[in-house]
Amino acid sequence: MRTPLKAAAHTLTALALAALGTTALSTGAEAQPAPAAAHFGTKPLHPGAAQRPTATTNNTLSVRSSATQGVVSPTPKVYLVFWGSQWSSDPAGVAADMQNMFKGLYGSQDTWGTILDQYCEGVAKGTTNCGTKGVHVQHPTAAPLAGVWFDNSAAAPASATSTQLGAEAGKAAAHFGNTTQAPNLNAQYVVLSPTGTHPDGFPNSGFCAWHDKTSSSYGTLAYTNMPYIPDLGAGACTTFTDGRMLSGIESTETHEYAETVTDFWPSIGWNGGGGEIGDECQNLDAYVTLSTGTFDLQGLWSNSANKCVTHG
Repeated sequence: MRTPLKAAAHTLTALALAALGTTALSTGAEAQPAPAAAHFGTKPLHPGAAQRPTATTNNTLSVRSSATQGVVSPTPKVYLVFWGSQWSSDPAGVAADMQNMFKGLYGSQDTWGTILDQYCEGVAKGTTNCGTKGVHVQHPTAAPLAGVWFDNSAAAPASATSTQLGAEAGKAAAHFGNTTQAPNLNAQYVVLSPTGTHPDGFPNSGFCAWHDKTSSSYGTLAYTNMPYIPDLGAGACTTFTDGRMLSGIESTETHEYAETVTDFWPSIGWNGGGGEIGDECQNLDAYVTLSTGTFDLQGLWSNSANKCVTHG
């Protein structure tokens, strides 16, 4: 979740980028106007840096509502939406990579996902330790990837607004047949924009990605705005500096996935002194080997360990 300090950092980033005028990025993406809309789970742009795992009780997460719906996603289901006819070009291989990552995030080999099991819904507001109470996030026993859609009926906007992104999530819900609130209590729609586009002002708005909720004819939907991060070059949105082009988008999407799972309809879920579960740990990345490959997974805050970790 965006905090005042983080918002200030975003403003500084936006000003610094704006000062570049229309100077091309490393792949030729041109500067775009920077909107000021606030969203949740905003992972800021930053260069690769030394990993600095946070460990302080000030970051302890607590639940912000005693609600029994929309606090967490007990049985996560991910729907990848590759928006626009421009996905005929995918120079970094994002589409295959995102599918493979979610195909592997389950079972005994996925020890990263087990960090999420400790969080729950249906407990008193302010709870920091669910224990055996409430409805917990369940570690998937099968791939959480529930559907993939290449929505290539038209080109995605060059600079989609947050309203357009939310509308695309609604279209995806209809496409996948999730037309009532019930299936959308666990569905998260990851709207991936194609290379060369600037959803919600990316990158001059200072973020790697964000997640939020939107109202629709099918109930309240959880969705993520996921830009084509490899357009920024290797090292963007990750702490790794080894030149691997897909690390940044993997790190960012695992940040957003975990935050959607634990703060499903923000911000009634789990938050702490540094924000949501991923905001707490933006300076910690780890390469984790799953059954489908090795991926850059961002560290998450664990109340039980009282620090940022990359495994449960």
